[in-house]
Amino acid sequence: MKIERIETFLVAPRWLFCRVETDDGLVGWGEPVVEGRAEVVRSAVEVLSEHLIGADPLRIEQHWQVLTKGGFYRGGPILSSAVAGLDQALWDIAGQAYGAPVHALLGGHVRDRVRIYSWIGGDEPGEVADAAAAQVAAGLTGVKMNACGRLSPIPTPAEVDAVIGRVAAAREVLGPDRDIAVDFHGRAGMAAVRRILPELAALRPFFVEEPVLPDQAHHLRDIVASTSIPVATGERLYGRSEFLGPLQAGVAVVQPDLSHAGGISEVRRIAALAETYGALLAPHCPLGPISLAASLQVAFATPNFLIQEQSIGIHYNAGSELLDYLVDPEPFRFVDGHIARLDRPGLGITVDEVAVRKAAQTPHAWRNPVWQHADGSFAEW
Repeated sequence: MKIERIETFLVAPRWLFCRVETDDGLVGWGEPVVEGRAEVVRSAVEVLSEHLIGADPLRIEQHWQVLTKGGFYRGGPILSSAVAGLDQALWDIAGQAYGAPVHALLGGHVRDRVRIYSWIGGDEPGEVADAAAAQVAAGLTGVKMNACGRLSPIPTPAEVDAVIGRVAAAREVLGPDRDIAVDFHGRAGMAAVRRILPELAALRPFFVEEPVLPDQAHHLRDIVASTSIPVATGERLYGRSEFLGPLQAGVAVVQPDLSHAGGISEVRRIAALAETYGALLAPHCPLGPISLAASLQVAFATPNFLIQEQSIGIHYNAGSELLDYLVDPEPFRFVDGHIARLDRPGLGITVDEVAVRKAAQTPHAWRNPVWQHADGSFAEW
């Protein structure tokens, strides 16, 4: 069996899919994308495809080694995301070739269902409460929300109160038996974190995510030591070596993205590394159906898995929903805040190729917002 063709598709709202076809008709799907830089990743996939065309798709580890290390210059989000999508597609093909779900090829499932959470928005406490109530009504037991929008380098008392007020509104709706994660999105510097976390702790967040930017990871040890709230990070880290420092600093949760951090092959290894530090895996996934399916396959086979992010209904997806690209949405059906084990061969989903090709006729050019402080200087989004 040889790889015969590799195609990519820019599809709304902000995704890139890749399709890998073999000479005997097997097709694997992957999701190689950097949100806001999808076209650049597409070019990287085209370059990396030179190695794969004509090769045996089942030599996944050998391909991963060559794709990540075969160039003199290595790493970074563009390359690792291109590799991630191709890696997902090769695992999809392998599962179909062996007639087994990917989690079976990873050693077999260690759980029968995966706990999921949804993102909730809202700038005001009342809006946050309504959004949280909607997720409770949908049966979810966990949600995540942004801690803040644009934040001053040293937040004012009013800004701190706004953070606490919004989280408190969600906690009131969720009660003590459900969880709320609070995402700082790298918007807070060390001064802001020191000011906010002590007041936030009483609301008992599930975890606080990206309290500081990845390039300020040297602060993580002090942050972890200063709070009882579990600290999570990792959506902007792209390989095992980048997770080593945060794990040594004591983070409780690692959040690699299956479409950014080298795909199934590398996230599986990141999870094993985290396990040696007693840390838990909660893959980042505000993306499309293929990335979610790949994340779930890892989750089913990973002992130290915690919870899975998913983007069904998220505000980014207005006009084009994750489920629109599936022949059958049943694999992603929520039951009591969980997704049941996927047992179909490969990634466990059937991509609607007709819908993908139609959507790709009007490719997106999504860009993330660029924020400024009141004085006109750059602000983290």
